Amino acid sequence: MTCSAMQVSADGLLCCTISSDRSVKVYDVVNYDMMVMIRLPYVPGAVEWVYKQGDVKAKLAISDRNSSLVHIYDARAGSNEPIISREIHLGPVKVMRYNSAFDIVISGDEKGIIEYWSPATLQFPESEYVPMFTVNFRLKSDTNLFEIAKCKTTVSAIEVSPDGNQFSITSPDRRIRVFWFRTGKLRRVYDESLEVAQDLQRSDAPMYRLEAIDFGRRMAVEKEIEKTETAPQPNAVFDESSNFLIYATLLGIKIVNLHTNKVARILGKVESNDRFLRIALYQGDRSSKKVRKIPAAAANVNESKDPLTDPTLLCCAFKKHRIYLFSRREPEEPEDATKGRDVFNEKPPADELLAVSDIGKAVTTSLPDNVILHTTMGDIHMRLYPEECPKTVENFTTHCRNGYYDNLIFHRVIKGFMIQTGDPLGDGTGGQSIWGREFEDEFHKRPFTVSMANAGPNTNGSQFFITTVATPWLDNKHTVFGRVVKGMDVVQGIEKVKTDKADKPYQDVKILNVTVPKS
Repeated sequence: MTCSAMQVSADGLLCCTISSDRSVKVYDVVNYDMMVMIRLPYVPGAVEWVYKQGDVKAKLAISDRNSSLVHIYDARAGSNEPIISREIHLGPVKVMRYNSAFDIVISGDEKGIIEYWSPATLQFPESEYVPMFTVNFRLKSDTNLFEIAKCKTTVSAIEVSPDGNQFSITSPDRRIRVFWFRTGKLRRVYDESLEVAQDLQRSDAPMYRLEAIDFGRRMAVEKEIEKTETAPQPNAVFDESSNFLIYATLLGIKIVNLHTNKVARILGKVESNDRFLRIALYQGDRSSKKVRKIPAAAANVNESKDPLTDPTLLCCAFKKHRIYLFSRREPEEPEDATKGRDVFNEKPPADELLAVSDIGKAVTTSLPDNVILHTTMGDIHMRLYPEECPKTVENFTTHCRNGYYDNLIFHRVIKGFMIQTGDPLGDGTGGQSIWGREFEDEFHKRPFTVSMANAGPNTNGSQFFITTVATPWLDNKHTVFGRVVKGMDVVQGIEKVKTDKADKPYQDVKILNVTVPKS
């Protein structure tokens, strides 16, 4: 079963996951070890740690997906029996967030109703367990906590500011609402609906405008997200000062100054192929000894000697299996190219490696859909796109069958970018198509791509290159006609060879021959 939710405790020492198979797994963060597994008699809906640093009991709140019950467990005890259970809402609880500064939990149910409650009693904070000054209201009618329900929407995520004085709520209506915690009053509402995005696109503000084609593609992705129930729920987090709100939008990740009510910066606007959804912010000291470091060899990441604090934004994106990190550091280019911008620390899933559209297969069944490049450093298996790029694939596979690429060198190798070959002259100036002339582009974007090299629009010949990182700046400039599905280590090995100032390897790396399956 897949993990349906994951939470880390306020002190950062414990992590837990819940699954629809009715299991709860508790992990020791420092020791990277699972310490407890709890079996539930119900399907869990939401989970949240509800204890402060130093508490004897590591209290874990879990809601029932099919009822209004919330149960509190002691994770360290390892018991399957809850400490206390109570119905807090009238319906199933969808989201819970613990405000450690005031020892209060904020929760939202499926109808958009917001509640405050104490983890000790599972009741409104007005008993001896909670100081009277924690909240400044006794009736929700004195607050704006009914705002979500009034707008006939629900709660996607709740985030609390580090000082505990504010919390944010994101909703399916694409509005981000910021509340004052003590009064329950609205402070800000940010409308990120598609209608507002279209208005901004038509405006004269360069900060918010995109190329027409790019904007249209992003709008299509937004509509797809709305139809995908399994997409990560977007959230809006606060920075360490509680003065900035950070959340992902169609344009990129916005950093909003809550005091001036202005957008201070937009991150990831150029990453047009990635729609970021859920984010987390780390602003601690990288040299801190509180957290055990992963050995560099195992983690496959760069170890920086810079002692300065480096704010890092961690993001996940729609239909992507990767985690993206934004920081103030530029990607390094060490001798070992595997430690560049992109870290390949797991095998990509088969559906991502072999995802090729079935549309148009009946028309292009005569064209091969895969080849194997046998090089002096190993074999490279490539998946081709005859449905999307029939002319390019026909040109490439015909050259392969005719032995055109046999013994040709990789004449251009750039670390952290690509490896290029296909030129009989070996200097990047030669090569022609099977028709003896240049032919037009056939655009089709995919990650980890095999693309035609050209000298401008519609100037394709025989040269091609294999990218080793994401290259959004090449979108709509080079025909993408395939992707490496096996032998990525060979590609990375070629990428790491020593080159001269013209990016030509000192020692030749050649294509010995190419295997093309029979049609």
